[in-house]
Amino acid sequence: MGYAVPAAMGAKVGMPDRDVWAVDGDGCFQMTNQELATCAINDIPIKVALINNSSLGMVRQWQTLFYNKRYSNTDLHTGHGTRQIPDFVKLADAYGCEGIRVESVGEIDAAIKRANEIDDRPVVVDFRVSRDAMVWPMVAAGVSNDEIQYARGISPSWDRED
Repeated sequence: MGYAVPAAMGAKVGMPDRDVWAVDGDGCFQMTNQELATCAINDIPIKVALINNSSLGMVRQWQTLFYNKRYSNTDLHTGHGTRQIPDFVKLADAYGCEGIRVESVGEIDAAIKRANEIDDRPVVVDFRVSRDAMVWPMVAAGVSNDEIQYARGISPSWDRED
């Protein structure tokens, strides 16, 4: 956890002419978001796609799928709707970065386009998603990678017979 932003920084310094996006959850982002200051001060204009479900999403996913929805210590209390703690757009601004909030599917393309047009400072795009959003594919604990699970039992297209 917390690897995406520092990794993106290194990638951008190593390849300054390439666009570099970090894809991060809101819990992971809170572990290293202070590195936005490093990026702003040192002219490292990364982009951060923040997948914000107001919880520790992967832990919550496991609790949903394997522990009968017995949720424990996964809610980050960041709120949905008007109350957002922290407000990642304001946090980005406080660090000298551009913050963009996306609250509906219809806003996605415009936000990505806007983020890609900015190359003089870091950008954080706060993609607000459902608390129950899940990441697929995944492998459960204690099993082989041969037992990979796909969304709702759907196999990838290369496994399907059409």
